[in-house]
Amino acid sequence: MAARILAVRHGQTAWSRSGRHTGRTDVPLLEEGRGMAEALGERLRGAPWDGLPDAEVRTSPLSRARETCDLAGFGDRAADWDALLEWDYGTYEGLTPAGIKERAGQDWLIWRDGVVDGERLEQVAARADEVVAWARSAERDVLVFAHGHLLRVLGARWLGLDPSFAARLRLDAGALSVLGWAYGEPAVESWNDRGHLDLPGR
Repeated sequence: MAARILAVRHGQTAWSRSGRHTGRTDVPLLEEGRGMAEALGERLRGAPWDGLPDAEVRTSPLSRARETCDLAGFGDRAADWDALLEWDYGTYEGLTPAGIKERAGQDWLIWRDGVVDGERLEQVAARADEVVAWARSAERDVLVFAHGHLLRVLGARWLGLDPSFAARLRLDAGALSVLGWAYGEPAVESWNDRGHLDLPGR
């Protein structure tokens, strides 16, 4: 079996709900986010995943990702990994895009213009490349719990594309994505899958 990445964006937090850039600030899950994590775990325990018994699991050490991992039922199998940390937004930490544009200009775009006193996009991409190399190091699935911008860059780098392609990969809180293969080439099997969140009663 060729290696695949199952990528989970953490559940909802107060900052993700309001659109504030949440890099290294350790913002906890909301109750809604906890429910997202539990719904994901229920989904992954069922067919066709059957609990992913052979998958390696890693998580960002930040509590919103680690708690998502724990509540989904994979905490005892997961290793913390700094490569999965969110983009360090520097002085833009905690700001909304509108707030950043007041400082940087109305045409500011993070994928082109980056941040001040934080990580460059190339540095985020280097961490994503590290995750890709690890995932492809053996024939088994891997499951990672991480953050929106980091996972979008991971999607771009899995495909061998410039990290700025991540601008075109929307990713919602609590969503599941699968990076796999088609005809021997890296491919997106699914992206921003919210099927476990859109069920009646959720």
